[in-house]
Amino acid sequence: MEITGPWTRAAAAAGLLKDGVARPTVFAQMSARAAEHGALNLGQGYPDDAPPQAVTEAAVAAIRRGQNQYPPGAGEAVLREAIAEHQATWYGLRWDPAREVLVSTGATEALAATILALVEPGDEVITLEPFYDQYAAMIALAGGVHRTVPLTTRTDGATGDLVLDVDEAELRAAFSERTRLVLVNTPHNPTGLMLWVGALQAIVEEASRHDALIVTDEVYEHLTFGPAHLPIATLPGAQDRTISISSAGKTFSVTGWKIGWITAREELLTAITGVKQWLTYSSGAPFQPAVAAGLRLPASAFHDLAAELRSRRDLLTDGLREIGFRVSVPEAGYFTVADASPLGEPDADALAERLPSEAGVVAIPLSAFYRDGAAGEASSYLRLAFCKSRSTIEQALEQLDTWAAPRR
Repeated sequence: MEITGPWTRAAAAAGLLKDGVARPTVFAQMSARAAEHGALNLGQGYPDDAPPQAVTEAAVAAIRRGQNQYPPGAGEAVLREAIAEHQATWYGLRWDPAREVLVSTGATEALAATILALVEPGDEVITLEPFYDQYAAMIALAGGVHRTVPLTTRTDGATGDLVLDVDEAELRAAFSERTRLVLVNTPHNPTGLMLWVGALQAIVEEASRHDALIVTDEVYEHLTFGPAHLPIATLPGAQDRTISISSAGKTFSVTGWKIGWITAREELLTAITGVKQWLTYSSGAPFQPAVAAGLRLPASAFHDLAAELRSRRDLLTDGLREIGFRVSVPEAGYFTVADASPLGEPDADALAERLPSEAGVVAIPLSAFYRDGAAGEASSYLRLAFCKSRSTIEQALEQLDTWAAPRR
């Protein structure tokens, strides 16, 4: 029996359909390779760290007091109120927790419900490229048309590092009368790029000109290593047309809890809720008050989390540079991009397949974040995670150095 349907569009858009058969994601493939070879997994972005103690204790307390059944579909009031307070405290954004905040099963469900609710077949959705792989799949499921704006790359003349950016003219040119959504991922996965006010203002201006909606993916909002995150919703004219999405997973090292949220004007949130209620309805009952406790931690706690992660970013990027890779220095997030071509490795797809057995290290080829894997000049780029323990990063660098020695 041949089984076809919208899933085939999604799988094809994500590059996971071959001869009518769905393949595992590159993350599943590389994690399997890590297990097969006992390799250190710098591919998948899950942290080694424990959550802040106040967060875990709040979850345990909720379980012990019996908070284990379905929470309200919109989310527990304590979490919706904490999200609204958090947005006001950090960014000056005002949201009504009763009507303009929705709790979701991670940012993944929030993005899915938003795209499925707001995109009609034939509507265009703009993203940067490379992009988080879910975007292409969900746009395809909704019957939308995916338009991308490729990041630009150059070599820093002083350091030799890889520098990534977005061209404002190309960003503006991607909009048309068919644009329904622009999906803004900043801080950016997979590169750690942060979009600054010029690019963000261009998006707001073009979205307003074309009456398009702005959807944000801000899950790395607190994991920044220089200037603070600037939400696009804070810009003049943006808040009323922006659906802002974030989650607790990356900030608090609780990726398995799957607690995310959406903030948007009531009419937009009503439409999104109309889809979300048929996906999971609700989830994570004891984790919701725990995340509320996390969001109410003092600012110093968030700064400490980012500072520790920054030290591991520096450990990985400095080590990769010394080994011979050309590296980017990410401004935020969990990942750095490393160009293997200086080591005589022009094909990151092939290299990622070999590294688990040759070096005992897993990385993800950046091509996994491009449509049809067509990475162009980025075809020699790997994505490596530094959200791991220092000992794991140090051991991975030692093994990569031994592997690279004959190539230098």
